[in-house]
Amino acid sequence: MSITFNPETKVFDIKTKNSEYLFKIVYDKFPAHTHYGDLLGENKPDFSSPCYSFSPYYKEWGINYLPNDVMSEYVGFDSGDFRATSLRVQNEEGDSMVVLKYKGYSIFDGRVELKGLPSAEADENTQTLELQLYDEVNELEVNVYYTVFPEEDVISRYVKLKNASQKELLVEKLMSLLLDLPHHDYDMISFYGWHCRERQYQRNPLHYGAQNLFSRRGASSHQFNPFFCLCSKDATQDEGEAYGFNFVYSGSYLEEVEVEQTGTTRVQIGLGSDNFQWLLEPGEEFTSPEAVMTYSNNGIGQMSRNFHNFIRDHILPKEIFDKRPVVLNTWEACFFNINEDVLLQFAETAAETDIDMVVMDDGWFGARNGDNAGLGDWYENPKKFKNGLKPFVDKMKSKGVKFGIWIEPEMVNPDSDLFRAHPEWCLQCKGRELMQSRRQLVLDMSNPDVVQYLKDSFTKTFDGVAIDYFKWDMNRHLSQVGSPVLPAKRKGETSFRYMLGVYELYRWFREKYPNAMIENCSGGGGRYDLGMMKYSTMIWTSDNTDPHRRTHIQYSSMMGYPAATMSCHVSNHDNCIEDEKQLQYRYHVALGGALGYEFHLPRASQTAKDAVKKQIEDYHRDYEDLILKGDYYSLLNPYECNYNAYYYTNNERSRILLTFIQQESEDVKTINVKIAQAKEDAVYTDKLTGTKYTGKELLAGISVETEESRYNSRMWYFVEE
Repeated sequence: MSITFNPETKVFDIKTKNSEYLFKIVYDKFPAHTHYGDLLGENKPDFSSPCYSFSPYYKEWGINYLPNDVMSEYVGFDSGDFRATSLRVQNEEGDSMVVLKYKGYSIFDGRVELKGLPSAEADENTQTLELQLYDEVNELEVNVYYTVFPEEDVISRYVKLKNASQKELLVEKLMSLLLDLPHHDYDMISFYGWHCRERQYQRNPLHYGAQNLFSRRGASSHQFNPFFCLCSKDATQDEGEAYGFNFVYSGSYLEEVEVEQTGTTRVQIGLGSDNFQWLLEPGEEFTSPEAVMTYSNNGIGQMSRNFHNFIRDHILPKEIFDKRPVVLNTWEACFFNINEDVLLQFAETAAETDIDMVVMDDGWFGARNGDNAGLGDWYENPKKFKNGLKPFVDKMKSKGVKFGIWIEPEMVNPDSDLFRAHPEWCLQCKGRELMQSRRQLVLDMSNPDVVQYLKDSFTKTFDGVAIDYFKWDMNRHLSQVGSPVLPAKRKGETSFRYMLGVYELYRWFREKYPNAMIENCSGGGGRYDLGMMKYSTMIWTSDNTDPHRRTHIQYSSMMGYPAATMSCHVSNHDNCIEDEKQLQYRYHVALGGALGYEFHLPRASQTAKDAVKKQIEDYHRDYEDLILKGDYYSLLNPYECNYNAYYYTNNERSRILLTFIQQESEDVKTINVKIAQAKEDAVYTDKLTGTKYTGKELLAGISVETEESRYNSRMWYFVEE
């Protein structure tokens, strides 16, 4: 079993394949954390309570249990622990104090489903511990869940509240995960950014005080990504300790990492006080989103692979295991200037070059000729598609390609039929001027009537139309987060209810169109999170398709997410595809994820078209399964040097795909790249050159020459003989 409880020592022991998590019930009242890390033997660390001045205590236990000084499992606000706390609930007397005491537990196979929320899928190895806590004064039941995915070395955490009193309780902060670590000798790796510069890598030592990641934008955001890592200061890709964390949620969130006077480190993930409140009526329940964590004692790279396996096996839709279509997207080629004739040209050229699918991006609906009108009016533009959407799509597919289409369900333009009919359907605060961003407003997805309107609109437009792929965009963040349909005392629920509405519509799309893939987008990678990945086969990594910028974004993304989640396109800035070297460079960078193209392919030369056709043939035949399902090993960090180098290998280590990317021009020199996963006694052939290598040679490293060029890249495809 993954989870056991020793009734004599009162210790809960949670094991995965390569990690162990321990906590103890102290004085039959308080769950105290004792260990998370390597698998241990018989000697387990015991509870300790250091004594520091100014620490409150309970009379019954005195200085033997000081809430502010012990490592805990879940902590209520104002309960004697001055560190960041997990749960704040205001009662009708205006008090927000929460004191949680142990009540009982349950261990069972499988997991608890989170109603309305995305969560990891259980398998035959999944087990769950329900830790039952109780606040006696508020009569509040707090169940803390630990769901174990042992093969992936992942533990997920989530919390369910139940108001067992006869009075209203206002939840003001609810964290899904608390982890106390015994020291602070760690570096923190996290990703900051902005539009077109998502997930910029940073690694900094922990310091006393708080170092938080958050979003108040109603989306997980371009600015901070929910993934982060705490690692030993000497940790590399292959050595050292690494703890990885993430949140299965797409809205506003708070991640707290705090080092306090004791020198311990507290990690918390959940719904912070900004943008969140929830009123619990008597008898009502509320469940938090799910947070996940993993541990590796074999470096940052193993932490990444733990998450890669977990996301592929338990988060992503199952068509991840089918071959992905290589798409040709119209956006950078045409912007809003699309019509039937233009798209049919794209379909013909796509078929000639073996591209699998044409995706018609923004500009096909309503009065949509720019970003100022049409959002919310989900019917085809009659001037652009005179015979309707279905005959047009049938023509497209008769050319031998699949068809995808762009939508932005959560938004509306003031210049639209929808807004003119229902201005009350926008997020808004009474008496305040509506604030636009990108000349659009946000629909109130917390309103069931809005969600139903969208279902009805898309049903009317898409039923009977053979659509294979939806690209779902979100091009602004939430402000004036108020819902006209919620009473005053529930206004603070708007942001969370908004996400519930979004998730409901996603689930509806997946059930309504089960054979269609969904690519998520939010101005690029502004909702690049596990919540979106639950419903989306992949995510548009960034609106920035410059290969040098993409190299950085993709490197960071791979630290927390598998390549299968990244939509990566070859684009054509300044007609660069007519340069063979530049086209190859962009292709090599785009092979960091699921391959696609985004330029006016019908206008390309025959030489460029032939090159694209060869690229796609190689991808589908040789590389695709390694990229989407293989084990990833990072060799060079482009934030620390002028190169990115990495490889994928299959489980048998009989096939290895190595990529080297040089970012900027430099003097010629030689770089040595070692393939640590090569089998020592094997002989490999590089299928791109025919050169043979022994496993020992690959282990020792192969030489790569740099160039006085910004477009130096190379790939090797090693296959064991």
